[in-house]
This record gives sequence, structure tokens and C-alpha cells, in this order.
Amino acid sequence: MFTMTRRTVLGTAAAGAAFGLASKLEFVSPVFAETPDEPSVGFYRYRVGSVEVTAIYDGIWRKPHDPGFIKNASIEDTKEALAKAGLPTGFMPIPLTVVVLKMGDRLIMMDAGSGVGQWQANATHLPANMAAAGIDYRKINTVLLSHFHPDHVWGLMDKGTNAAVFPDAELIVNAAEYSWWTESGRVEKLAESRKAAGQRIANVFPKWQNWKLVEDGAEVAPGIRMISAPGHTPGHSVYLVDGGNEQLMVSADIMYVPALLAPHPEWQGAYDQDGPMAIETRRKLIDRVIADKIAICGSHFPFPGSGTFVKDGNVYGFTPKIQA
Repeated sequence: MFTMTRRTVLGTAAAGAAFGLASKLEFVSPVFAETPDEPSVGFYRYRVGSVEVTAIYDGIWRKPHDPGFIKNASIEDTKEALAKAGLPTGFMPIPLTVVVLKMGDRLIMMDAGSGVGQWQANATHLPANMAAAGIDYRKINTVLLSHFHPDHVWGLMDKGTNAAVFPDAELIVNAAEYSWWTESGRVEKLAESRKAAGQRIANVFPKWQNWKLVEDGAEVAPGIRMISAPGHTPGHSVYLVDGGNEQLMVSADIMYVPALLAPHPEWQGAYDQDGPMAIETRRKLIDRVIADKIAICGSHFPFPGSGTFVKDGNVYGFTPKIQA
């Protein structure tokens, strides 16, 4: 069962009241918002119904402030949002958590991480933390990809050689995402800053035979459905996991920095390829999570990468789960 400890939530009264109050929600108290460079334990295990979920810490991008990071907000605006969430304001903290699901005798990895420093120099912890959690990456049966940004797929490729890290696993992705990145002439159309990543994808991914391309709503494994969630990228997708009496939405980059986007869901991130569509998708899916009482985890939520959203008017509050 997906449960939260007494320290995890703002309190049942506060959370319940948040559904109807006219006043704006704060993000969380600072005690809930610690985002260390490396947590004392790099994995966290919990259950969603019959599914065992292991959150594994990959690392953090201590991103320098950039006036273009949020297209319709200033650096001062983003620093204010971070401060209200009790997060550091000297940089933009973007942690990365990878989730592995154990469903019966199957191990299913949700995205592949950033590739041991291939994305950021201090995002190197996934292999060691996965081993500490008792998970042998060679026994991963399936890797479900949300989208092809480097922090989600560079872990598919060995550093330096581009050799497949999961040559025997089924790699599942939205057909729209795969087609967009690998179509002829795509690299030339990319912004200069993205050409190198696009070229690597174009050179490597089409050579692999273990891809399975799926459409919106496809059951990608027993009890798991892919839901198309475009905007961040053309084929960005989330995965809805059915644990029987409970569900989990593996939300990837829908609400990638909740400290910013929960209280300001209208903000458009620089990495959202279609900003207005990303906003529409964000609201639709977070509203569904709240209405249907679905547990949610996100790639860049404070570790261990899961929490609870509530809504007040047109904005959201978020309480991250913390390790017990």
C-alpha cells in the first residue's frame, strides 16, 4: 500500500482544507523540501498495491540561474518560488530519480537515467544505488521511456562506445517520440544546442532491434498503460501503473520542478518544446491525479521523487514524500 508517514504530509486537515480554500497554497514547509546532493541512502522502496516501487537517486543538476529557463518568469520570480519551497536559491536544484517496478517476477525500469556523468558531472549515482538496492541491471526485462532527453535516455548507452546497456531488454516508447527524433533531416532542424544530442540519437537508436513503438493508451506490460502527454517533447509520455487497489502515475517531466510549476502551472520551461501544450497537458494530468487519488512520482521531484498534489483554484500545492 502507498502510505505516507506522519512527517510526510502537511497534515490531513491542511491537505483537506486546501481543496476548497480561496487563499493560495504554499508549496511546502522547508523541512519537507531538502534536496541534498546525495541522500544518506540512495534508494527508497515503497508499495503501490501489489507493485513494489524502488526509487533510485541518480544525482542532481545544480543548474546556474538562467533568464531563459522559464520563458515567462524572471530569475527573481524563480528564486522567490524556490525560497517559498525551502529550497536553495543560489542555483536551480534539479535532482533526478529513476524508478524500478517489481511486478511478479518482472523488473521494469522507468527511463534509464543520465548515463553515469554523461548528462551532468555529479549525476553518477545510479549504478551504485541500484546495486545497493539489490537490483541487477542485467535482469531488467523492460525499459519504459518517457521521452528522449539526455537525462532520461543517456543511461541506455555506454559512455564512450554507445554500446547498449540493456541489449536484452524490451525498450518501449511512444511511436511519436521515436519517429520525431529519428526522422530524416531532424538533426539539421534542431537548435544548435541540441544538435549533438540529436545526432547521437540518430546514429545509435535506429541500429537497435529491441525497440517496441506504441500508441497512446497501449498496455505496455500487464497493469501498465502508456498515456501520451505531449508538449515537453512531441511524444512525451507518462505511465499509469495499476497495483490493484491503488495506482501510480510515473509522470516524468509533466511537473518537472514542482517548487516552480505547482504554484505557477502556467510557467513555460525552456525545455518544453511546445509551451502552451505542455501547460495544457500538465493541468489535465495533475487534475486527474488529484480527482482519482492516484499516487504520483516525477523524475525531478525532491528525492525519493514522489508526493501529493492538491488544488486551490488554478494553482497547486505539492508535498514531497520524504524517507521514513
